[in-house]
Amino acid sequence: MKQGQMASETVSETGKKKTGGEILTQAASDYIEAHSREKFSLQKMADDLYVNGCYLLRAFKKHTGYTPLAYHNHVRCMEAKDLLAHTDKGISEIGEIVGFVSSAHFSHVFKKSEGCTPSDYRMNHRTYWEKKENCEEDVS
Repeated sequence: MKQGQMASETVSETGKKKTGGEILTQAASDYIEAHSREKFSLQKMADDLYVNGCYLLRAFKKHTGYTPLAYHNHVRCMEAKDLLAHTDKGISEIGEIVGFVSSAHFSHVFKKSEGCTPSDYRMNHRTYWEKKENCEEDVS
């Protein structure tokens, strides 16, 4: 790692030096995003980041407002939202793609996170052109 890189990683956007908890939270966020399709394990993440699991949980919650598991589900739902709005893949297939083992669990987590079911989200968030194409097919 270059000397300039290390300095930029320990300085926040406001120019203040980041605390250990902020650095850990950023590392944990990056880890969750990179492993979002895998089954979540706080202990595995803590082991991979060389920290105590309880410390990781407290620091992450303090700096993000989310537990690591809630953030993991949030990342999965963000990816699912993109797939729902821009593909014709089935709901259960999308759930599987983003890492959920069961479509029922995917629907439950998605509804809790987004306030609507995946199918309702899809109906309300299709792009204009996709809606227009579907209407033209119906007319033909």
